[in-house]
Amino acid sequence: MSDAELVARARQGDTAAFGELVDRHRAAVYRAAHAALGSASEAEDVAQEAFLAAYRKMATYRGDASFKTWLLAIAWRRALSRRRRLGSWWRRFVSGEPPAAAARGGEGRTPEAALIDAEMAQHVQRLVRALPARLRDPLLLSAAGEQTYHEMAAVLGIPEGTLKWRVAEARRRLKERLTALGYGND
Repeated sequence: MSDAELVARARQGDTAAFGELVDRHRAAVYRAAHAALGSASEAEDVAQEAFLAAYRKMATYRGDASFKTWLLAIAWRRALSRRRRLGSWWRRFVSGEPPAAAARGGEGRTPEAALIDAEMAQHVQRLVRALPARLRDPLLLSAAGEQTYHEMAAVLGIPEGTLKWRVAEARRRLKERLTALGYGND
């Protein structure tokens, strides 16, 4: 059954149809929220809020964009709102939490290599936070996962070409600054 058919059924009060929509898009909504917030628990809360808001606003969905895009836009706006509310707490939280992969090390890796990876991850987090929001948000959303550029542009409310430029520019700046810190040209 397509999203459009499930939306039509959900509008008629079929909670199972809405549940199927939630199941289909849960991972994408979570990844978008996590990209904006940097916290698994905050992303989970925002995802739940976004699904609740979508359920309540189902009658306002016009179908101009795909249901997934509409839902991601709701989640992204809620995540950005939460990020603004969290303010300095969020910055402290993210800067104090190295990515799990860097912190774990891995099979056959030396503790020194894991430490270098964790240090680089902290530099990347700091550099991403330092980007202007117009570059940071598209970069974080693109890193979140499975959305197309068309869907991400709709979520952010900008033209697709602008989105592509902003993601490329953010990546270029990060690479330039990491190279200046001695992390090579990789």
